[in-house]
Amino acid sequence: MKAQTGVSSNQWIQPKSAQDASLWGIRNGIVFSLWPYGIETEKSVYGGGPRGLIRVGIERAGKSYLLNFLAVEPVIDGKMEFSEISPSRVDDIWGKLMWASDWEAPTGFYPTALSRGIISHPDPKNPTVEELSLYVFMERFIAGAHPYLRLSIRNDRPQELCVEVLNRSDSKKMDFCNITATMGNYSRLRQLHLKDRIINAKALYKDYKGIDFVEKEQYAADQLIESKGGDLFAFATSDESLVALAAWPDDSLARSKVSWRYRPNIKLTQYWRKEKADMRSDLQLRVNGRYRYWSGGSRDEKHYMPIPGGASFENFELREKYAPGQKMYFGITEEEPSQIIHKFNAQAN
Repeated sequence: MKAQTGVSSNQWIQPKSAQDASLWGIRNGIVFSLWPYGIETEKSVYGGGPRGLIRVGIERAGKSYLLNFLAVEPVIDGKMEFSEISPSRVDDIWGKLMWASDWEAPTGFYPTALSRGIISHPDPKNPTVEELSLYVFMERFIAGAHPYLRLSIRNDRPQELCVEVLNRSDSKKMDFCNITATMGNYSRLRQLHLKDRIINAKALYKDYKGIDFVEKEQYAADQLIESKGGDLFAFATSDESLVALAAWPDDSLARSKVSWRYRPNIKLTQYWRKEKADMRSDLQLRVNGRYRYWSGGSRDEKHYMPIPGGASFENFELREKYAPGQKMYFGITEEEPSQIIHKFNAQAN
């Protein structure tokens, strides 16, 4: 595969220089950014939420919308660390520092982009297919895990972000290195689409009204939807109309939580996809839920606003034992799950 640097079509969203915001993506497709920059706030420093998270959203008609965060959760000796709350080794504040590079050789944290991303042509049979890729490095975790990621987007699948998980040479052995979509409450994702049923978070967590996460069972790979090509899919959607999603209560608590109000002018499906070629027998789908929006770790219930419409899924991930180079795809699209499967089935014919 021949990589090309500094050469790209205008479909790609890239930093213009090393001093530009850490924001990448494809027009009319998926976008992602790194702290301290947000997706919607563009060049406004500290406008993108907590540290230790990859912001993921979409671009439509020149405007970008944040939809979710991806967190990194390594497990060593059965104990999990969370990239957004594990303290930094630099300042002891919650959230691991993350930074981007065009190359796999380790580098150090820098607050602006440095990396424009590499444009390559991954499919020799289809020379018009382009891929934007870069590496995301992060601090070593307290327990000794030291993962890093390769993120990529192809222009023939603009709705998907490929996440490849790797580790630095000084990393302790990881049992797992989970990549979790951790802000499902924003889109009020309540419907989990499995092979033979749809699970609604309101029914699954019907008796829960607390301020913490609530979790039930995980779902084995044989419960996931499979395409003709053998890929497995886990879909999450809202059960509300766009009008209901965009509505917002008018009281003092709701006004203080207005950042949770849904801003895109379209409803979207979010999903994880696992390729058949990279499949492992231990693959599972894991979700948890919340009845109230997260409120920074406070234990005072008065700080927690109930989610309009009831409990929804918050964390949403495919989980498997760690193997260097394992990949999965996170997707955001206007298409319904059935349309997505139909498209992948057509490609397999």
